[in-house]
Amino acid sequence: MDQLKRNFYDAIVVGAGPNGLAAAIRLRQQGLTVLLVEGKETVGGGMRTADLTLPGFHHDICSAIHPLAIASPFLRTLPLDKFGLEYIHPEILAAHPFDDGSAAALFTNLTDTARALGRDENAYLNLMKPLSKDWATLLSDFLGPLKIPIDPISLGLFGLKAIRSAEGYGEKIFRTEKAKGLWAGMAAHSMQPLDHFITSAAAMVLLGAGHQGGWPIPKGGSQAIANALASYFTSIGGEIITGFYVKNLNELPLARAVILDVTPKQLLKIAGDQLSSFYKWQLKRYRYGMGVFKMDWALDAPIPWKAQEARSAGTVHLGGTLSEISKSEREIWQGKHPTKPFVLLAQQSLFDSSRSPKGKHTAWAYCHVPHGSTIDMTAPIESQIERYAPGFKSIILSKSTFNTFQMEQYNPNYVGGDINGGVLDLGQLFSRPVFRFSPYRTSAKGVYLCSSATPPGGGVHGMCGFYAAERAISDVFT
Repeated sequence: MDQLKRNFYDAIVVGAGPNGLAAAIRLRQQGLTVLLVEGKETVGGGMRTADLTLPGFHHDICSAIHPLAIASPFLRTLPLDKFGLEYIHPEILAAHPFDDGSAAALFTNLTDTARALGRDENAYLNLMKPLSKDWATLLSDFLGPLKIPIDPISLGLFGLKAIRSAEGYGEKIFRTEKAKGLWAGMAAHSMQPLDHFITSAAAMVLLGAGHQGGWPIPKGGSQAIANALASYFTSIGGEIITGFYVKNLNELPLARAVILDVTPKQLLKIAGDQLSSFYKWQLKRYRYGMGVFKMDWALDAPIPWKAQEARSAGTVHLGGTLSEISKSEREIWQGKHPTKPFVLLAQQSLFDSSRSPKGKHTAWAYCHVPHGSTIDMTAPIESQIERYAPGFKSIILSKSTFNTFQMEQYNPNYVGGDINGGVLDLGQLFSRPVFRFSPYRTSAKGVYLCSSATPPGGGVHGMCGFYAAERAISDVFT
């Protein structure tokens, strides 16, 4: 670290994922001297883009579609457009195809989405209209630590629905397989069995985000978000060092506060000698969840979906009916590998020509797998795509895969392939990583945690970093 400008900083942030970048920016906005340290040669964490298949085909390694980035109460205050970030909005945000060639679709317009659900039009409107009406305050309350809510009544009404299991609630409020399937695909982002409490929350937040800001694609790849955040940070006087993997806090320059964008497993390694015995015991009890098996393809043509809606969608959810998706997610939780997994797929090159050579295309997808699985899920994933897009396999030029071990190698925060940074259930919703007055404080003075293992959890929104920085500002710099 010979290239450092000084040997003392007000604050040092370790890890330049979305939360580390957000924490560094918030601290620097207070006029503090801030160093951001990243282990890899480029910033980004879950927002990196690379040529994984063939030259000229640009693939997002983890995060691809960004409803929470554009909705983030903190990120949307930053002038990222002035630093090269441009969002592209697909005509259809997400499609959910069925075997008969039909599909449910999520549009930005709430009424259009409801109308396309036929007999469940009113049921969808009754569910989503209150959320859309109070979206700004609800999002601020939901994307943060446990606190006195801005609007207790609205949050309470939302909570009564969000706490329900997606399987039970979907069966109760919807009559058609189309609406139930759309709901199940959204809820499956929770990476839990759909009969678990609070899985409805994932569906409601993703649907609500779609109706408020869309599910945008960053032009050029998710790396564009990371680059814009880093450029803004340095423009206001922040300092970044890349290619330095921190193994112990003693390797860092002196600082009044250190904020770590790591999960409990890495925190124990990096700062275990400074943590209390009780806090370490709590961290060791932290629960990680399902992993992912990730695939990318270079394609000779667009995916030949049977459903017209899927041909115009940025995201496509594959898994069929609510009962099918519930069954596959339950099997994964039990340590099994379903033959027909739920697959999340993005087709960015339909809307962003910079992603692939002229006339060619990319596709990005993953399915959930048991924690730490090394089973190759290529065949089940491609069969699910072929099920709804006959001829898909014939247009593949090249492919790339990541199992859970490789995902963790790429990003140590993805323990066992868990890209959410830990199970997001009732036991770890607001108490992640441990139950204490502030989840961002560790037991070591001046050491804070800002990863997705803190509230509000996974996703490219930066709010874990923002709130960790706010806690450090309050404790150390006020």
